[in-house]
Amino acid sequence: MTEQQPYDVVRVEVGFELRQYPEHVVAETEVSADFADAGNRAFRYLFGYISGENTTRRSIDMTSPVVQAVSQRVAMTAPVIQTASGGSFTVAFVLPSSLEEASAPLPSRSQVSLRTVPARLAAAVRFSGRWSKSAYEKHRSELLSAVKRSGLTVVGEPWFARFDPPLTPWFLRHNEVVVEVAESVID
Repeated sequence: MTEQQPYDVVRVEVGFELRQYPEHVVAETEVSADFADAGNRAFRYLFGYISGENTTRRSIDMTSPVVQAVSQRVAMTAPVIQTASGGSFTVAFVLPSSLEEASAPLPSRSQVSLRTVPARLAAAVRFSGRWSKSAYEKHRSELLSAVKRSGLTVVGEPWFARFDPPLTPWFLRHNEVVVEVAESVID
């Protein structure tokens, strides 16, 4: 069975789960494509990395989810949040929890990079169905509205998480829209 990215459910709200994700490492690549094709274009680079296209020629177990977001350039001093902006997507494989960035083999291809994602609090909504931009945007909109109603503060842009291989029938697929949030502070 494929390892899934760990998290703790902090609480269940109307319309989403509030989760605490631990620090984790991703192998990621940026591709220029439309929403539906971005994952396919990125897959060969990322799958190559976990299949041994790395400095140690070591295979790495695949985990889930595969995350996709529109790329956004941010200052190097800020945490890099996987987000979206015009036609360029960052797609990432979450590496097994046993790996740290320092112990993971370096990618052989310049298109793939490793990054440590800091621990974060996030709101997530699960849905089944096709990997389409319209499905993502529908659930993204519903999630952002539910987060706003709950009094949490959105931090950055949402990302799309896919948990199943492409051959899984669309009606059985586990998909999520996730967004980093912060608890509101009342003075």
